[in-house]
Amino acid sequence: MVAQNGKDLLIKVDLTGDGSFGTVAGLRATRVSFNAESVDVTSLESQGGWRELLAGAGVKSAAISGSGVFKDEASDERARQIFFDAETPDFQVVIPDFGTVEGPFQVTGLEYAGSHNGEATYELSLASAGVLTFTAAV
Repeated sequence: MVAQNGKDLLIKVDLTGDGSFGTVAGLRATRVSFNAESVDVTSLESQGGWRELLAGAGVKSAAISGSGVFKDEASDERARQIFFDAETPDFQVVIPDFGTVEGPFQVTGLEYAGSHNGEATYELSLASAGVLTFTAAV
């Protein structure tokens, strides 16, 4: 596998609620993480005293974050509205040469910043809010 451009990792939001996805504008840095809680079922009978985990149990979650230059485009407006309306629409994360993760996310953080001699920036944090699907790249 060859190295990938970071700019190709995209965060997209369902702009209208009908599956029409648009890239969240102005992002310079993006990150996605997947997490799974473990369920410890270790007992006195566990072989050699080693910890045992229950397969298929525990809560799975994903978190997405991004930061970039504020552009006030349609996707920015949609992200703001999602936050203020506490919606959980579908988002897509396109991971180059790997695939696309899609499902409902809640905007858990939205920050804006700027200095007198620089551009306005923003940071976006999302938390998974339901079942996620993965479609491998072809």
